Amino acid sequence: MSVNHLEKKIIVAGIGPGNKTYTTPAALEKIQAAKFLLGGKRALSDFASENQETFSITSDLESALNFIREKILIDNVVVMVSGDPGYFSMLDLIRKNFSPSKIEVIPSISAMQLAFAKLSLSWSFAKLLSFHGRKPADEDLKFEKGKILGLLTDAEFNSKTISKILLEFGWEKNSDIAICSRLSYPDEKIILTTLEKAADSEPIKHCILIVGKNLTEIHQN
Repeated sequence: MSVNHLEKKIIVAGIGPGNKTYTTPAALEKIQAAKFLLGGKRALSDFASENQETFSITSDLESALNFIREKILIDNVVVMVSGDPGYFSMLDLIRKNFSPSKIEVIPSISAMQLAFAKLSLSWSFAKLLSFHGRKPADEDLKFEKGKILGLLTDAEFNSKTISKILLEFGWEKNSDIAICSRLSYPDEKIILTTLEKAADSEPIKHCILIVGKNLTEIHQN
């Protein structure tokens, strides 16, 4: 199949977990060269320049799609998404509304990757799930010997509520849980505790949770 290289593209660029140093150079190059740039309020504040026409992505996603439909007729459109575009991002919505041939994806580092890295822990065999605006299947949450979970969270499903859910699905009270919040920022915080204690503690929202047995000890400066 031939490809028209002059065809305008929707470039979905990952900007990493927060700190700009985790944005890949390839993504940063496309963001800086963009004539039309979409992203969350924080992303636009961090990356947009005065000569770019921008659109702030909110819960009104149809308006964002309409902006893309309008501007793609003129030039490439760059959509900034947090973390890695291939992991629970706006990419799924864009693919449902535009041909994959019109889409270019540039990954950066996700918060999930960074959380495992902070623990010096491989994620080769981890079960990666999301509680962010959804709930995983019951079967995926059930305890199994040697199982490691990597979990995205939100305000409702947080360190406290998710810990309670996992205990209901057969996880042992002394199972380790790493609560990783504000990753890559100066106030980054990682708490290593147990499911029982997390279920009885103040909730930490919008964080990454890693759950398993004998997780690597964390040594903080």
